[in-house]
Amino acid sequence: MRQDINFRRIRRSLSTILSRIKVFTDGAAKGNPGPAAIGIVIYDENDFILRTYKEYLGETTNNQAEYRALLKSLDLIKKLASNIQVSFDSIEFYSDSELLVNQVNFDYQTKDPGLAVLNSKFHVLAKKLDKPFTITHIERAKNKNADMLANLAIDNKLKLIKKEFLK
Repeated sequence: MRQDINFRRIRRSLSTILSRIKVFTDGAAKGNPGPAAIGIVIYDENDFILRTYKEYLGETTNNQAEYRALLKSLDLIKKLASNIQVSFDSIEFYSDSELLVNQVNFDYQTKDPGLAVLNSKFHVLAKKLDKPFTITHIERAKNKNADMLANLAIDNKLKLIKKEFLK
């Protein structure tokens, strides 16, 4: 019991020293549109994983999946912060989708109405977190963990569907 108390005290003190969290998001679709999923990895500033997440979305486009991953990451960040698990001053988002990053940064127009709605929703929800953020385009190889989670979610769902079909 005493060790548990010490662990909580250590965790609480560590959370107060974080200046930033790093959020890697990925959306994947097998076909475009096709079966799609998202993968998210949230790291602290020392590259320790705070949270991972994967979810099968159903059939959608890759761009829609990329935005859905970014939006879901906001929900995960909010939960981390509200549970007093993590205290941080800023958020760094990373994505291998050049389109998403440039649209969120307003470097590209968002011509697709569906993506425009998701882009606006991201900005509204990000503002509610009341933390400064950046979003940066990275090479796919630097996003391999989020990519792996998204593809794992798709593969698991397709295996389940195949298994049900073969019964």
